[in-house]
Amino acid sequence: MAIYHGRASAKISGGKLRSNRHKKRFELGNEPTLTVLGNVKRKQVRGMGGNTKTALLRGNEANVTDPKGKVTKKAKIINVLENIADPHFAQRNIITKGAIIVTELGNARVTSRPGQNGRINAVLIKK
Repeated sequence: MAIYHGRASAKISGGKLRSNRHKKRFELGNEPTLTVLGNVKRKQVRGMGGNTKTALLRGNEANVTDPKGKVTKKAKIINVLENIADPHFAQRNIITKGAIIVTELGNARVTSRPGQNGRINAVLIKK
């Protein structure tokens, strides 16, 4: 099922809005890609104008940056500690931007959008 990003057919008050045109293809969106903890699996998604995005469906490694030393290392993800997007995402090990993950190097906050750019980047946080 497609996601529609156009104007709603109802007013805020609940009244009906009459449409002066039909839905257009460029107003359609995609279902959200919920990146889960697991063996790496990516998918190419076609966008407007033939452009492509790499969606990360499953991932188990993150590029973790230490803000003090400005050093980036690849670390294995152990668990999803907390996710501000949805409290239930942490229980389901879903990784989105802003999620706090437990890595080999310590706890880190995800700074990339794995479902949009195909990788997990994170920054170490203080304990």
